[in-house]
Amino acid sequence: MMATHNREQERKEEEKRVAETLAKIKNRLLIFSGKGGVGKSTVSANLASALASKGLKVGLLDVDIHGPNLAKMLGVEDKKMDVTPEGIKAVEVNENLKLVSISFLLQDPSLPVIWRGPMKMKAIQQFLGDVNWGKLDWLIIDSPPGTGDEPLSIAQLIPATGAIVVTTPQEVSLMDSRKAVIFAHRLNLKVTGIIENMSGMVCPHCGKRIDLFKEGGGEKAAFELGVPFLGKIPLEPQIVTSGDEGKPFIRYQPDSEASKALMEIVKIIIKTQYP
Repeated sequence: MMATHNREQERKEEEKRVAETLAKIKNRLLIFSGKGGVGKSTVSANLASALASKGLKVGLLDVDIHGPNLAKMLGVEDKKMDVTPEGIKAVEVNENLKLVSISFLLQDPSLPVIWRGPMKMKAIQQFLGDVNWGKLDWLIIDSPPGTGDEPLSIAQLIPATGAIVVTTPQEVSLMDSRKAVIFAHRLNLKVTGIIENMSGMVCPHCGKRIDLFKEGGGEKAAFELGVPFLGKIPLEPQIVTSGDEGKPFIRYQPDSEASKALMEIVKIIIKTQYP
């Protein structure tokens, strides 16, 4: 009986800490997709970097427990989260951008995380309740792909002020992005919009545009579903190189077509969400 009472007390205290953390964050943006392999984490890392470059205080939360790639993409995979009297300290990517990821807690980043649902949800609760995020203009949440148990639990645990669906132009991805939008609507999540990633590329030899995964499907899906279309991010070889080197393309290739496209998307997001 006493043990049950203690667990209930712990749960209430944890919920209180989470609520206190969320109260200090103006905008919480959930980035998700109907399927994997659409570049969701790349979009999340560069979107957070773009917002931070505008002088906004940004937190980036990697809740893709089984595929935490953001530390690598942002060049901070060798860092650790410190414990202070004020709580766990998020890793500072730069003066305006903080990152929290399960990868900082792993002894060996090459080993898989073999956890069941309750353990994963407990970790995410701690990322919110025990991490001293401070005051943030934006919290960008990189969610696991799909519309199953994990994204559902995360969406309920972290009440987002907006959600972005990342897709590619190919039909199989668009089918899943439609499901993702319907998933958001059923959870009463405001859909900020759809981003079409890997939207064509310019041949480095002849300069001709090549639509590797078709064209315009994300815009069509947004129109059919009645949600905003935020824009297209083209596929560029340096994006892959930048991610592997821990250098977000938005910062290290600001004149690239992908960076220009993403900055236009950021303008729309800020206008839509930021007070």
